Amino acid sequence: MQFDLSMVSDPQYWDTISRLLIPAIGQTFYMAIVSTLMAYVIGMPLGVILVISSPGHILPNPWVERTLGTVVNIFRSAPFIILLVALIPLTRALVGTSIGTTAAIVPLVISAAPFVARMVESSLKEVPYGVIEAALSMGASPWQIIRKVLLPEAKAPLILGIAITTISVIGYTAMAGAVGGGGLGAVAIQYGYNRFRTDIMIFTVVILILIVQGIQSFGTQLARKISHH
Repeated sequence: MQFDLSMVSDPQYWDTISRLLIPAIGQTFYMAIVSTLMAYVIGMPLGVILVISSPGHILPNPWVERTLGTVVNIFRSAPFIILLVALIPLTRALVGTSIGTTAAIVPLVISAAPFVARMVESSLKEVPYGVIEAALSMGASPWQIIRKVLLPEAKAPLILGIAITTISVIGYTAMAGAVGGGGLGAVAIQYGYNRFRTDIMIFTVVILILIVQGIQSFGTQLARKISHH
């Protein structure tokens, strides 16, 4: 069924739109939030290791830094849509299926974790080394420096990094919809593109823009407030 302007005045039209979009919005948030959280569980330690193992830092180890950096770069350079297909066997082994919102979380996490690692690395490198030297002079251990100096001092850029990562993951969820991942991307492709429903395509694009703008604004304001404190 193609879109007709006369349909806008029909309550049944809006009922159909809401039944399509509301569950899709929930699926998009589910994939984005869970994937971002899991990506940070994996990516934050990797980012910390990349920083502290770099030359001149608290635990310099060129071999660890180069090896880990290479692995991170390999996964970062893989286009998500290719990674999505390549990881189907792993996704099926972990969650029992390669289709659906839960299945999409596996490639989302694997794709986002290296991005998180580089975001964390960039944030922690903004911490002045003089602060770290002061902690070292007081006898702080590497773990204490990480927990009480590096992470607290980098709170504002880390929060901005979370917002940027979440936005990137939302973009990935739209691509996951192309292979049965669910969410707004699936609605846009199945109903907007395949059925030539321009109205549904516009709705999904506008909703995604609003979500992204909301996350970016919230992250920016929170980071600004923390940096002022």
